[in-house]
Amino acid sequence: MLSSLAYIGFETPALDDWHEFGTQVLGAQVVERPDGLGLRIDDRAERIMIHPGERNNLAYFGWDCDDNAAVDALIDRLGPIDIATAEEPDLASLRNVERLVSFTDPFGFRHELTTGLAHAGEFVAGREMDGGFVTGEGGLGHAVIMVPDLDAAMDFFVGTLGFKVSDHIEVGMSLRFLHCNPRHHTIALSGAPGVAGFHHLMLEVEQFTDLGRALDIVNDKKMTLAMSLGRHTNDLMTSFYVRTPSGFEIEYGTGGLLVDDENWEVDTYDAMSFWGHRPPEERLVPGIMRRVG
Repeated sequence: MLSSLAYIGFETPALDDWHEFGTQVLGAQVVERPDGLGLRIDDRAERIMIHPGERNNLAYFGWDCDDNAAVDALIDRLGPIDIATAEEPDLASLRNVERLVSFTDPFGFRHELTTGLAHAGEFVAGREMDGGFVTGEGGLGHAVIMVPDLDAAMDFFVGTLGFKVSDHIEVGMSLRFLHCNPRHHTIALSGAPGVAGFHHLMLEVEQFTDLGRALDIVNDKKMTLAMSLGRHTNDLMTSFYVRTPSGFEIEYGTGGLLVDDENWEVDTYDAMSFWGHRPPEERLVPGIMRRVG
């Protein structure tokens, strides 16, 4: 039913800083919008939207659905667990999609079920790049959120929304990695009692050279690395994590593993990375989180 993460939106008081960060660091194409600015990373309309706000906040997830029948099926699944949905045709136009149905999940995150994210012509990178971003069937990338009740979150994202389990990581904290297309995971859940929040968004580039070029830019600009260059155990992504102007992280990576449901076996890992992914000496405070419960 859900086929990919189509887009994501944030609110921030640091809107102006995203012009340089989006183009010069990420290599995205910046689009001015009536409600802020957008970042394009492929031939579709902007997939990352940044809105002005008094504080840093994850505003919404936009999920691409197979078709209108898939949207309707998800509406039917949400009804019995008392989650109200709303058709928003005016907002659909603003998000550049054909249809948009919104709801808020049990943990306070806003979701938008959509169809038909518009094509917007050739993507023009914001800086020199040898290749582009890995999107297509895999959508925008992946997101990692913190949830106060991991079992309840699994019930919702797997049982209601229809995600499939890729694997687990247990490293003093519990993480669950979920997919809805061949990308190893489109969303991951981190159990954090008393907290709901957003940790990072992953963008994948096609060429290793573009990963290295981005890391050079981050180091030259003396930007905050939340995790150094490394390679993950479960999805095999080689990546680094850079803090955005809005306090959350972007994982910038390449070489991610693809899932084939016909022969995939769920596994559990006891380490996040084969090598690297070292945090800074001074611990970073999560940028987008709220206390719940």
